[in-house]
Amino acid sequence: MINYIWGSFIVIGIVFSVVTGNISGINNEIIGSGNKSLELFMSMFPLMIVWSGIMNICKDAGILDMLARKMKPLFKIIFPELDSDDEALSYIASNLTINMLGIHNASTPFGLKAMELLQKKNKDKQRATRSMITFLVLNTSGVTLIATDVIAIRSLYNSVNPTFILLPTIIITITNTVFALLFDRFLWKVCRK
Repeated sequence: MINYIWGSFIVIGIVFSVVTGNISGINNEIIGSGNKSLELFMSMFPLMIVWSGIMNICKDAGILDMLARKMKPLFKIIFPELDSDDEALSYIASNLTINMLGIHNASTPFGLKAMELLQKKNKDKQRATRSMITFLVLNTSGVTLIATDVIAIRSLYNSVNPTFILLPTIIITITNTVFALLFDRFLWKVCRK
């Protein structure tokens, strides 16, 4: 569906530029946006490498496991149908811890492994379990306390205070995540009846 939306935006833009006689404007934007995209990628790539490296060091040093253990009591409330020693909880905790630090690319393997472990225990392979849906809701709600990627973009474009977004990000993340979890529970209770 999203492909159709973006495709229609592109087609509408091209048709509008032809109708208004501004074809050179669209050519300049295509060339310019390619350069801007490459510049943005090259400026963010080192930051992603550094944070991914830090996360690997934290993982090897056991810091992520320690954080995951500290978060397990909270996850036991969020995922009541999982045992407290469930291996999937460790991967869920690692995924969400890395997401909280704003390094979303590095969290993906942990999320995929958590879903794989949850699917192994799923009796009905055609339907997602309550834990799988809750984990997806948590991931989709955008649990981010430190938005390192946004701070990097703000720094790239010479923001006066790139870290100004930290407090609003924390407030929005907490609000969004709590609302998402409450809505998830509400829908689960409604569908169960």
